[in-house]
Amino acid sequence: MTGTATDASTYAGRPLGEIEEALKDVIDPELGVNIVDLGLLYGLRFGDDSVLEIDLTLTTPACSLTDILEAQIDETLKYLVDNHNLTWVWMPPWGPECITDDGRDQLRALGFNI
Repeated sequence: MTGTATDASTYAGRPLGEIEEALKDVIDPELGVNIVDLGLLYGLRFGDDSVLEIDLTLTTPACSLTDILEAQIDETLKYLVDNHNLTWVWMPPWGPECITDDGRDQLRALGFNI
């Protein structure tokens, strides 16, 4: 990971809440729900070097969609932050309990029984 995490919640006028909201535009191609509401976003912070640090997981470590998600994240963040670093995190393992209520509603609307 680049730099040391700080408690800063904004950088260049961009609060982390705004960035997290923007990341809801990143859709998991298998499930059709955004990465935030699926609970795949494990961490979001600015390092000492003002680089946005993103900790992200997948529903399974064997998932082959990392390139697709990375491209979507790059596109989503290109006008929000100068630099970001994405770290894939596998612990704790993702589980259905990570899904938000909005995510559960979205999955039900898509026909999933959750």
